[in-house]
Amino acid sequence: MKKKITRYLIAAISAVYTASFAAMTAFAEEAGDAADNAANKQQGSMMTFVVPFIIMIVLFYFMLIRPQKKREQEMKDLQSSIQVGDEVVTNGGIVGMVVRTGEDTVVIETGGERNKIRIKSWAIAENVSAKERANEAAGKDKAKNPLAAAGLSEDPSAKKKKKKKSDEDDED
Repeated sequence: MKKKITRYLIAAISAVYTASFAAMTAFAEEAGDAADNAANKQQGSMMTFVVPFIIMIVLFYFMLIRPQKKREQEMKDLQSSIQVGDEVVTNGGIVGMVVRTGEDTVVIETGGERNKIRIKSWAIAENVSAKERANEAAGKDKAKNPLAAAGLSEDPSAKKKKKKKSDEDDED
C-alpha cells in the first residue's frame, strides 16, 4: 500500500515539476524587453530547474529517507535490548527463547526438544517478550482479550475474593 502511495506521489511531483517548468519558462519569455530577453531566459530557466529540484529533494527526504532511518534505528534498539529469557522471532520465522547473548550473535532455544541455534543479532525481527512487557505497562492486555475488554471476564483473584465474601455472608 505504501509503495503505491509513494509511486503516485512521485508521479504527482514529476507532473508538478514539469508544469512549473513550463509555466516559469512561459512567464520568463513574456517578461522583459527584447534586449533583456536572453538574460531573462537564462536566469528563468535556471530558477525553473533549481526550485522544483530542491522541493523534490525535500519531499523525498521526508517521505522515503527519514522513515527508513527511523525503522533502522528502532531495529537496532530492539536488537541491542535483547536479554536472556526473551522470546524472539527471526527474519526466517524461527521462534525461540534467548539462552545466551554474545557480541554479535544470539543463541536461541527452539522446540520441545530444546534445540539450540546460534544466529546473528541482525537476523532478529521481533522481540515478543518486550512487546508483552510494553503492553502490560500500557494496560493494553485487556485489548487482547475481547471478553475482558467487554467487562465479561474477571480476574481470577477477584473471583476468589467474591467467593470468600459470599461464603462469609452465608455463614452469618
